[in-house]
Amino acid sequence: MLKIGVLLGDDIGLEVVPEAVKCMKAAAALVGMQAEWIELPIGKKGHEAHGNTLPTITQETLKTCDGWICGPIGHNAYPRNDPTWVMPPIRKKFELYANIKPVKSYPNLPSIHKDVDIVFLRETTEGMMSSTLVVAGAGEFRPNDEISIGMRVVTRKGANRLAREAFEIARTRKKKILTCVHKEPVYRLVCGMFAEEHRKLQKEYPDVTLNEVLVDGMAMKLVMKPQQFDVISTTNQFGDILTDEGAGLVGGLGLAPGLVAGDTQAMAQATHGSAPDIAGQNIANPYAMIMSGKMLLEWLGRKRQNESATAASKIIEVAMEKVIAEKFHLTGDLGGKASTTEMGDAVVAAMKKP
Repeated sequence: MLKIGVLLGDDIGLEVVPEAVKCMKAAAALVGMQAEWIELPIGKKGHEAHGNTLPTITQETLKTCDGWICGPIGHNAYPRNDPTWVMPPIRKKFELYANIKPVKSYPNLPSIHKDVDIVFLRETTEGMMSSTLVVAGAGEFRPNDEISIGMRVVTRKGANRLAREAFEIARTRKKKILTCVHKEPVYRLVCGMFAEEHRKLQKEYPDVTLNEVLVDGMAMKLVMKPQQFDVISTTNQFGDILTDEGAGLVGGLGLAPGLVAGDTQAMAQATHGSAPDIAGQNIANPYAMIMSGKMLLEWLGRKRQNESATAASKIIEVAMEKVIAEKFHLTGDLGGKASTTEMGDAVVAAMKKP
């Protein structure tokens, strides 16, 4: 039996996460997938109940879970200079190193480009994002008022494990093309090491074509012809930028699901923020969170050799495509008039047993 944690997050997380869980449970029931669902405190509610945005009880319980779904965290509104009010450092504590973000266009939804189907992999435990990565001290400092210094870290272990995950995902797709994005001509050591690990693994995946593109060129190519790309692997900060660009190509962050995976556990978490301005109105688009839940089931199916989880993920994907194609139950940002719960209900109603 799978053990799945449920962390609602803040603001619209309290609305969209239940819709995702509802869809995951419905799909699981259709294929007989056995799972225990455990709701855990995090964010503002975690602080209210336990005095910390990532309570000890949540950390300890997550250690026993196969994976979890986490809503957006409204950390921008948290009090500053109080260590109990922070963005919960889940990725660092659980070594969730691969941020997997699919970008997909739909024929009847407005987007800059059509026929886009890309999976981005962004490394999330190294690189330039120092504030969320270091265990002690800081990754950037200012020795005097005229100088600021930041450090970038790439390790062989970090680059290799992200590359392997990227090759594994590319192997499951039709095109089987992996593009490694870096800037080796300038950052010969850090980007060089990242690229080297991809090149080494190419020998183990002869069925996958490996290409390399410099990050500035990739920014241009994505705008001009994103359809040429299949799976894209890159470093932390490059990935942070490129994935938002990718989401913009197909309609914005409301259509940007995500999964952050490690070796043995994964967290489903959509790319968008907590949107406090629309919280509590039942109008938030649940697409990204529902599809993040779908990604978690897909990952569990692959990593745990759990065929029912794989089947459940496919059921959600097909149902969502049907709801979007029919356009009767879409939220306002997608051109419809449905509420958050109505769109979630429509996805469940569209599900069919394989």
